[in-house]
Amino acid sequence: MTKRILLTAGGTGGHLFPAQALAGELLKRGWVVELATDERAGKFHASFPASAIHVISSATVRGRNPIGLARTALKLARGYWQARKVLNTLKPDVVVGFGGYPTFPPMFAAKAAGIPTILHEANGVMGRANKMLAKGATAIATSFPLENLPPDLAGKVTETGNPVREAVLAAAGRPYTPPEADGPFHLLVFGGSQGARVFSDLLPAAVSKLDEDILSRLRIVQQCRPEDLERVEAAYRTLGVKAELGSFFQDMPERISAAHLVMCRSGASTVSELAVLGRPSILVPLPGAIDQDQAVNARLLENVGGAWPIREIDLHGERVAQELKRFSAAPELLAAAANAALTAGKPDAVKRLADLVEKVAGKRQKQNGDGA
Repeated sequence: MTKRILLTAGGTGGHLFPAQALAGELLKRGWVVELATDERAGKFHASFPASAIHVISSATVRGRNPIGLARTALKLARGYWQARKVLNTLKPDVVVGFGGYPTFPPMFAAKAAGIPTILHEANGVMGRANKMLAKGATAIATSFPLENLPPDLAGKVTETGNPVREAVLAAAGRPYTPPEADGPFHLLVFGGSQGARVFSDLLPAAVSKLDEDILSRLRIVQQCRPEDLERVEAAYRTLGVKAELGSFFQDMPERISAAHLVMCRSGASTVSELAVLGRPSILVPLPGAIDQDQAVNARLLENVGGAWPIREIDLHGERVAQELKRFSAAPELLAAAANAALTAGKPDAVKRLADLVEKVAGKRQKQNGDGA
């Protein structure tokens, strides 16, 4: 009997990467996989292993403006009926949501249609969309122990870990080699659209404060927004620093694995990949988030000794320069953090989540008289 699943995720890498990992694992197990997402996912379409990708109408609930709320409600209602049409055609055994408001219409539609749902929470604290969906979900999969989990949801929770892409697993297992006293010091810097701008403003100022002996060793790979590439490249060129810049790197797992130190945001997928790969990091949580999810994620690596979180408000050129000086002079700190980060990694997370999917689907098949 053919097993079918609909995955649904917001159209950013943080939501889509774990969905992509699960899709790959379920394909190996003989499942038919389709994806429901939003229009932002365009650049990931080519690499997502689904037989069909459905763009579903959605909107983020913000503020209390009546007109804005009405428009949001209309978009979500449109998305609900679009999702019902997909469900009626695919007839999935289970629907799995990976967070973000684009998951709301398909998950709600699945619940209304009597289809089992699994909610995956990637962060260390449950997001707003997931909170609204959690009570109706058949099961909840978590990456980490959740902070402030309501007691009535505890019985649904299975800690599977956060699935990482096959490219991450392929790069995992390579031992960390700390920088040598006279050798190159590889620094990788990346962030989302907001993180990239912050780092583009910050890093050249920090590098300008370094002594020549560190400057000559520094090798920077940095993600920048397209409009920032030219000015950041010019700044590094003036300083005589070897740097490779890009607005998007397809081979990010390889670049993380090759880094002596990573500076980045602390989204759930990033934290999970750093842990599986075992690389030390300076984490700069995205400020202003209602749930402070990135701050919680950063603490998870900090608590095992695998990362050094710094609030964005405390981040300035002099501070970053001090950190780079400290680590270049004490590579043993980086090596210890790399080993510590590995202890938080769950490289088998995708298999655990796939097992949960098959368990939930199996229960439904037995209830419908399809199983033994």
